[in-house]
Amino acid sequence: MSAFAVEYVYSPDSADVRDKHRPAHRAWLASLVEDGRVLATGPFVDGTGALLIFKTDTEDTLNRLLTDDPFNIAGGIAGLKVTEWNPMMGLLSTSL
Repeated sequence: MSAFAVEYVYSPDSADVRDKHRPAHRAWLASLVEDGRVLATGPFVDGTGALLIFKTDTEDTLNRLLTDDPFNIAGGIAGLKVTEWNPMMGLLSTSL
């Protein structure tokens, strides 16, 4: 398994879209937490985006998961960056 840091970028113009779809987005994330594919997630305090830490076999698997995010489906994500990550110390280092 590999860990991936996913950074969502939000446009101020899509705040209403995200507000409308936030319950479905959080339910989607909760299901991924339950099956061990999401290690941590949360929005940036300034409202410009969010950081999500995933555990998947491959980046292709992750990209397929991200297409199912209700925020993505509704057009609430202006950009995203995926980076494979190697947590060496701390709580997340023991989750792989």
